[in-house]
Amino acid sequence: QVQLVESGGGLVQAGGSLRLSCAASGLTFRSSAMGWFRQAPGKDREFVARISWSGGYIAYTDSVKGRFFISRDNAKSTVFLQMNSLKPEDTAVYYCAASGSITTDANDYVYWGQGTQVTVSS
Repeated sequence: QVQLVESGGGLVQAGGSLRLSCAASGLTFRSSAMGWFRQAPGKDREFVARISWSGGYIAYTDSVKGRFFISRDNAKSTVFLQMNSLKPEDTAVYYCAASGSITTDANDYVYWGQGTQVTVSS
């Protein structure tokens, strides 16, 4: 049974930082591309960042470039999202997901976590 468990969300003031973690089990983590997505109230789920199995190929949505950083630790089957200079518009539920291909399309991700809430106050 595949499980992706996010943690690290919370309430932070604008300009602050949070580090999200996603612990994976039940899948071949080091062969999986991993992604972070987010969904704000009343909006569609959107791509945030993704990382290849080796960590060599990384991509971000434009709105988080230079502020968010994705990384992974294959030995611990964990992917991270370091979020700096947070803005109120970053407020959303953040999800991690696993895919067999390097992609930014949510439809290509097979496994999803339950999500963790990030709230940025102004």
